[in-house]
Amino acid sequence: MLRDITIGQYYPVDSIIHRLDPRIKIIATFVYITALFIVEHFFAYGYVLLFLAAAIVLSKVPFKFMIRGLKPLFMIILLTFGINMFMTKGEVIYQLGPLDITKEGVLQAVFMGTRLVLLIIGTSILTLTTSPIQLTDGIEKLLNPFKRFGVPAHELAMMMTIALRFIPTLLEETDKIMKAQMARGADFESGNIINRAKSLVPLLVPLFISAFRRADELAMAMESRCYRGGENRTRMKELSYHRRDVAASAFIAMLLVAVTIDRFM
Repeated sequence: MLRDITIGQYYPVDSIIHRLDPRIKIIATFVYITALFIVEHFFAYGYVLLFLAAAIVLSKVPFKFMIRGLKPLFMIILLTFGINMFMTKGEVIYQLGPLDITKEGVLQAVFMGTRLVLLIIGTSILTLTTSPIQLTDGIEKLLNPFKRFGVPAHELAMMMTIALRFIPTLLEETDKIMKAQMARGADFESGNIINRAKSLVPLLVPLFISAFRRADELAMAMESRCYRGGENRTRMKELSYHRRDVAASAFIAMLLVAVTIDRFM
């Protein structure tokens, strides 16, 4: 299941989405998230689905690969579905012991579950189509105007990118540690949820040691290459806008305008 987590992974393929300026993709992700929370009924999800479908097709990332990222979050999705279904008051359609299942609760559960699924799939496109270097440069460029207020733009961009990049690395390390302990007789699959959670505690110590070791190696590697942050730093590829970026910006603006009009007018 750990290998199914797609956040932080980069899927290398030549597509128009991969060639977009990273600043446009970061802004598009924020607009997409905003649009999801503006939507208040199922019909308006059509605009979001159209935007998401176009992005998936143009990215050339297999849809099965994106869906795979939902598996580790299945329990969170199921919990969200259950809370909204049982906690929403309204017309009772079925009684499950002391809990009432209402018509409004079912609709709200489906609505919120759909929002969560679309949120996970949509935001994963950013890291799947943007390399760590491009992501760092994009975040730094977007944060540059805040330098006058003392915001360390380059350092923040570097920290966020390294954090994202280390997610699949740490997951792979966790998988190796689990297999090593299972070979020695550890059991991570039997018992209830509480017992399974307790069985994962022995993983924390070797995982933290591995994470600190990798962080130290990364720091030494950066220092040996005379890394000094963003000041006077040059880039092999400078970011620049092209026609495809303008077209993508127009498409993003259309999505935001469509859901806003649908919500407030």
